[in-house]
Amino acid sequence: MRHLLWAGCFQLLPRQAGPCTRKLTTAVTSAVATSHCGPWLLAPLAASSSSPSVSKGFLQPPILGSRAPCCWGSQFNVPPSALLVARPVGVCSMMRLPVQASAQGLDAAFVGVPLDTGTSNRPGARFGPRQIRAESAMVRRYNGSTGAAPFDSLRVADIGDVSVNLYNLPDSCRLIRESYQEIVASGCVPLTLGGEHTITYPILQALAAKHGPVGLVHVDAHTDTGDTALGERIYHGTPFRRCVEERLLDRSRVVQIGIRGSSYDPDPYEYSRQQGFRVVPAEECWMKSLEPLMGEVRAQMGDRPTYISFDIDGLDPAYAPGTGTPEIAGLTPAQALEIIRGCKGLNIVGCDLVEVAPMYDVSGNTALLGANLLFEMLCVLPGVRTLRG
Repeated sequence: MRHLLWAGCFQLLPRQAGPCTRKLTTAVTSAVATSHCGPWLLAPLAASSSSPSVSKGFLQPPILGSRAPCCWGSQFNVPPSALLVARPVGVCSMMRLPVQASAQGLDAAFVGVPLDTGTSNRPGARFGPRQIRAESAMVRRYNGSTGAAPFDSLRVADIGDVSVNLYNLPDSCRLIRESYQEIVASGCVPLTLGGEHTITYPILQALAAKHGPVGLVHVDAHTDTGDTALGERIYHGTPFRRCVEERLLDRSRVVQIGIRGSSYDPDPYEYSRQQGFRVVPAEECWMKSLEPLMGEVRAQMGDRPTYISFDIDGLDPAYAPGTGTPEIAGLTPAQALEIIRGCKGLNIVGCDLVEVAPMYDVSGNTALLGANLLFEMLCVLPGVRTLRG
């Protein structure tokens, strides 16, 4: 039974792949923090009858104190190749990366926040992190378009989910803030799988406590600068007003891109403009490349700490229907890539991808988009090398 459990929790590798092991300093669940290679050690059970060059076997937990050459040509954690490990095999982690219990020892970490208590229309974003992870099995090691090699540059792992309180939104915000304070204290850059947009508020509380007020590249159909709804001050329509009130944002370095939709007020962008935000309505993005815009954004952000918050409803629902508050006439996936790739060179201290509600998209395309956009965010983090021109 133990062999079967490890087969489900880790991955099957052919013997010839030269599987990696790691030196453990604590328990297996926290081993990745001090490692250079994936925690995969093959124990052969039977020879394959179909291929004389490949052996079958279940993966075993790493052996304490053991080390082996890394088979991937990187000293860091690397997503396994589908040429060697079938995509459905293994734990459902982001890009099938190793999972560890904390951010200790990591340069960047994927972390889920499965919360949708603050949604105003269709719920379901609590299942976003799980579905994004599932679809991320299609995302590979290198960025073939930009040449970015994040897994040859940074130590990255999936550190699981924040344990939120689905019945108490303010308490969930406390739990998120405290969790991210630990992540930030370790020196790790968090890449967040949402969850709805309320989660950005406590995340920015934690980041601003370390970095001071941060710049913000915010992609969304909505400004999320409302004040109250149904008497409540915290929900997914208010995070950035709360951030302004608590001086978490450098208001001269906030840009909101893709904003659109009907409104309750004649000028729904008035508050953002009063705060000095740059608002780029969706109609200013139609039928054009956003590379020139991102050149201006880079100049605006400078070299000070900047956060990327990407609401999947910033994209047109033709591309991303799996979300709770869709608005027509949005951005294209190509424009989303231009925005994120245009952040290369910024001092990025954190990112999130929010509002994926998978039950409204049976194709899985919305979560697949989310997984790819998170990978693109990883590729533009400081310190990521480019392996070609």
